[in-house]
Amino acid sequence: MKLGVNIHHIATLRNARGGVEPSIIEAAKTALREDILALTMHLREDRRHIQDKDLYDVKKLGAKINLEMAATKEIHDIALNLVPYSVCLVPERRQEVTTEGGLNVFAQKDYLKEYIKPLQDKGILVSLFIDPDEEQIKSASYIGADYIEMHTGAFSLAFQEGNYKEEFEKLKKGAKLAQTLGLKVNAGHGLNYENVYLMKEIPDLCELNIGHSIISRAIFVGLSQAVKEMLSLIK
Repeated sequence: MKLGVNIHHIATLRNARGGVEPSIIEAAKTALREDILALTMHLREDRRHIQDKDLYDVKKLGAKINLEMAATKEIHDIALNLVPYSVCLVPERRQEVTTEGGLNVFAQKDYLKEYIKPLQDKGILVSLFIDPDEEQIKSASYIGADYIEMHTGAFSLAFQEGNYKEEFEKLKKGAKLAQTLGLKVNAGHGLNYENVYLMKEIPDLCELNIGHSIISRAIFVGLSQAVKEMLSLIK
């Protein structure tokens, strides 16, 4: 199981005041010194954190970029030009603080099937950020995605409340179904230093994409140490 470090909250802090600090490049360099798979960067339509230039600057470092993106033409064109290691299609609403819930693949199967083909033709791996729902997982298989990323937000909230078993079983069942259909499985959203150990109980998870808890921990111990600590928990 590999770790993808989401660094867009570095850009959130930078953009709060303007200017260049804290540096996305320095954050990327620091994270890349550790044994991570990729850097996750969400280029939102409203550009509230990651900017277009950030993507190209980080790619120049030789980094594998996992580009989180809405399924729009504008971001599609950028992805085809950037050619990241992978893309993860997510839902977006302007009023949300962060991504809430999984992508409704079932409702737009034919559109998404055509949308991802040019990306895959460029050699970009395509993942879909979805809830661990049977209908959504089967739809992900239908459109030909390479991966799903299971939305672990409901599990993470339930963990805080001390009653997570039902939500955790949904994740395990969803992963098993996806793997049976030939999909590889990642997971992310709300995972932290307290609950991430449970992900090891889900067989053959490929990658965990974690951002908020790592950046929060980094305030106190530094980014390098925060990444090291997370890696030690998932290995």
